[in-house]
Amino acid sequence: MAEEKDAAQVDETTEAVQEVIETKESAPAQDPQEFLESFDWEKYEQGIERVDDSKLEEFEKLVTENFVDTADEEVVEGTVVYLTDREAIIDINAKSEGVISLNEFRYNPNLKVGDKVEVLIDIREDKSGQLVLSHRKARTIMAWDRINGAHDKEEIVSGFVKCRTKGGMIVDVFGIEAFLPGSQIDVKPIRDYDQYVGKTMEFKVVKINHEFKNVVVSHKALIEADIEEQKKEIISQLEKGQVLEGVVKNITSYGVFIDLGGVDGLVHITDLSWSRINHPNEVVELDQKLNVVILDFDENKSRIQLGLKQLEKHPWDALSDDIKIGDKVKGKVVVIADYGAFIEVVEGVEGLIHVSEMSWSTHLRSAQDFVKVGDEVEAVVLTLDREDRKMSLGIKQLTPDPWTDITTKYPVGSKHKGIIRNFTNFGVFVELEEGIDGLIYISDLSWTKKIKHPSEFVNVGDTIEVEVLELDVEGRKLSLGHKQTTENPWDKYEQEFAVDTVHKAALTEIVDKGAVIEFNDDITAFVPQRHMEKEDGKKLGKGEEVEFKIIEFNKDFKRVVASHTAIFREEEQRNVKAAKKRAATTNEEAKTTLGDANEQLQALKDKMEAEKKK
Repeated sequence: MAEEKDAAQVDETTEAVQEVIETKESAPAQDPQEFLESFDWEKYEQGIERVDDSKLEEFEKLVTENFVDTADEEVVEGTVVYLTDREAIIDINAKSEGVISLNEFRYNPNLKVGDKVEVLIDIREDKSGQLVLSHRKARTIMAWDRINGAHDKEEIVSGFVKCRTKGGMIVDVFGIEAFLPGSQIDVKPIRDYDQYVGKTMEFKVVKINHEFKNVVVSHKALIEADIEEQKKEIISQLEKGQVLEGVVKNITSYGVFIDLGGVDGLVHITDLSWSRINHPNEVVELDQKLNVVILDFDENKSRIQLGLKQLEKHPWDALSDDIKIGDKVKGKVVVIADYGAFIEVVEGVEGLIHVSEMSWSTHLRSAQDFVKVGDEVEAVVLTLDREDRKMSLGIKQLTPDPWTDITTKYPVGSKHKGIIRNFTNFGVFVELEEGIDGLIYISDLSWTKKIKHPSEFVNVGDTIEVEVLELDVEGRKLSLGHKQTTENPWDKYEQEFAVDTVHKAALTEIVDKGAVIEFNDDITAFVPQRHMEKEDGKKLGKGEEVEFKIIEFNKDFKRVVASHTAIFREEEQRNVKAAKKRAATTNEEAKTTLGDANEQLQALKDKMEAEKKK
């Protein structure tokens, strides 16, 4: 067909030229001088016959009207004249038809002969002389013009949702891939994006980035205007206490968002049910229709607080009048805290069992030591306030109070065995039986050992023998002792390690102000630094075994002080005393002898003076 058209066009051109020649032959003879002046020697040399300028102009006009200029980057409209399995033959009114692969028309599976399509000259003439066109390139060029126009004029465009992508969808708009964010698909959150793939939808062009050739479209923007009008109407009619029908739009850990027809409200988790729930999905599900009541809203009515449980009668109002203080009730543990556990007696009605009401023991523990969530327990009603909707319960009241006959079971001076339950810095708590705890002060653990912390002496869980030292029935307190269950070794050590007694031992430990020695498992003595000096003037070293003298023994404070230096210093002192005594005796004798001599001299002097007077 292309060859037939080319032949026809050539015939038309030939006829036009022939007409010009015939006109020339019938014209009158030209003046020789005029002919020479107007003769075109260049055309003559090239063998080109002169054609009248007016005819040439007419020929050029004819070509312009009948043939398309196949300049690059120019989009023209063509007509589909033939379809094969792979290609479409397009007539653009040029010398020959053009060819376009059907792959470029995948978006339009209904393409048929006679359809008008936009094309771009891709190759003017391939190796076989065929005109190659591109519909895809033409669509792209025209698409940007259309998209820019639609954006500027805020027009609605149609697009084909091709596939999902991260954060949204890819949409074909006029042959350009545009991005549809997930938040712009609808006014409500979309959970299944795949339901939109393969659909043709209307969009609004909301953003164009010319530098990166990015286009963002929105379907949500088309319906927001209508919804906004509905929203204003709904908001203007809102009143507290009003009951509305809504649809569950979104479920979070803290509550449920309800679509009231363009206006969203929040039902907090505490307003979903009178009973305690761990998550809102225990009560509602997505897209569920339900009635809610308006509890409150802000001045602009942009934040609407809704309630679901308020549509039902409060469980406390339906609580049976038969329940009273002292009654036994059964319930399920719904919440546990350190201070106690909440028991749901009937749906929506809870009572608190304080940890102090879980056991008769005065040594309080965590509620988790007694119950866990989900347990079915029996308890006694201790307090009941229907107006304030509060109830306190107790478990220990189900068993007799062990302190009732405490003086009979645990009199002062009686000995028992108990289990160590806990430590403090000042002592040990011992459980004699469930509900009966006693305290052993750290000073009553051992007669001889100096204990800084109870963990040095016993471990939690150990069984220990105790003696009741004090009993406070009103205060429910027991004072216990462990050392009192054995004889006080200090009574016998008071004689064995009396002051000035000498014992042999080795230095166990060197400390800042002296050293420590252990005479046996019970008696540990302190040696001051000045009492560590040996006879040769050197100091005792760790592990060195020598004799020590007891210089202090205090049974009440369990204090023993010993000295090695005193061993040889005492002998020195005895020698010094003896020497002083001998010296004193010698001096006395010397004084006596000298006195006698003096008396004799004085007598002689007196005799001589008497003789002179004579």
